[in-house]
Amino acid sequence: MFNVSVVGASGYSGIELVRLLNAHPEVNLNLVVSSTFKGQKVSNIYPNFKGIVELEFTALNLAEAANADLVFTALPHGASMAAVAELRKAGAKKIVDLSGDFRLPAAVYEQWYKHSHTAPELITQAVYGLSEINRAEIAQATLVANPGCYPTSVALAVIPLLRNHSIEPELIANSLSGISGDGRKASAINHFCHVNENIIAYKAGGIHQHIPEMEQSIGKATGEVIALMFTPHLAPFSRGIFSNIYARPVNKKTKTAELLAILDDYYQRERFIQVLPEGELPQIKSVAGSNYCHLGLAVDERVGQVVIFSAIDNLGKGAAGQAVQNMNIMLGLEESLGLTSAALYP
Repeated sequence: MFNVSVVGASGYSGIELVRLLNAHPEVNLNLVVSSTFKGQKVSNIYPNFKGIVELEFTALNLAEAANADLVFTALPHGASMAAVAELRKAGAKKIVDLSGDFRLPAAVYEQWYKHSHTAPELITQAVYGLSEINRAEIAQATLVANPGCYPTSVALAVIPLLRNHSIEPELIANSLSGISGDGRKASAINHFCHVNENIIAYKAGGIHQHIPEMEQSIGKATGEVIALMFTPHLAPFSRGIFSNIYARPVNKKTKTAELLAILDDYYQRERFIQVLPEGELPQIKSVAGSNYCHLGLAVDERVGQVVIFSAIDNLGKGAAGQAVQNMNIMLGLEESLGLTSAALYP
């Protein structure tokens, strides 16, 4: 059994880690850290854990947290960099960080996240944790930068087609996120009356902080210079990411079946990527509560465009699920352990 700690365990991504790790057959969840709820039982804050997880949230004790086979840090952007640096100094062997703090070069991070990076020396040590694409590097890593939810949904959809030179590298992506993507803390934007029966675009016009992450990760995986126009939206469902990515086929005579065959061939051995047959398109309900990604596409021959559809759970494959998948790879475990549950339907 491997001992693991979760720092920042009371947020939505952190508590999803607790849920997954508690059911993992090779893991002992020995520490859950939350400064907000220290001294309180997990099951008092999240009643779904009553009789299942009776651990107490603790304040961060670096020596105690670092004394594990692997540490997850599920802290807000900007807060995680200091915690990871201190955990490394305290002797943490392996860390999976769920924030954006180690995904980008320091100068790019500071430009897009609007604050200074205090641990730039760790960025070059971090491996980008897109599990299906960077598996070999993740297996050797001691620090993994877990990808963002939007970038995961977009990158998995387009990398095989770009590697095959089937689509042009100028992309347009429109993505809808469940409201849990806005975090646990109440705000005006996630108020029920504001979100219910509503769709809200935000950070439009090329300013969302996930844009450079998508361009960088897709470009590195494909050798292409990526130009991405991206617009995120909040939608009235609890969890999930649904992305439509528009691109121009390199061959104007390309058919839907040809591009689907490329996706299917690329992901045929991947447990968590399902490429849907022609005429069947992804939907949120098919992936919510799971670590699966569903992909589909259609070629619009009239205007010479292809649209690729991608659906994941923002807390699953978009955060905690992928983090556990990366943990499995880092610890030499079967990659799918603890992650094979079907989506929650209805």
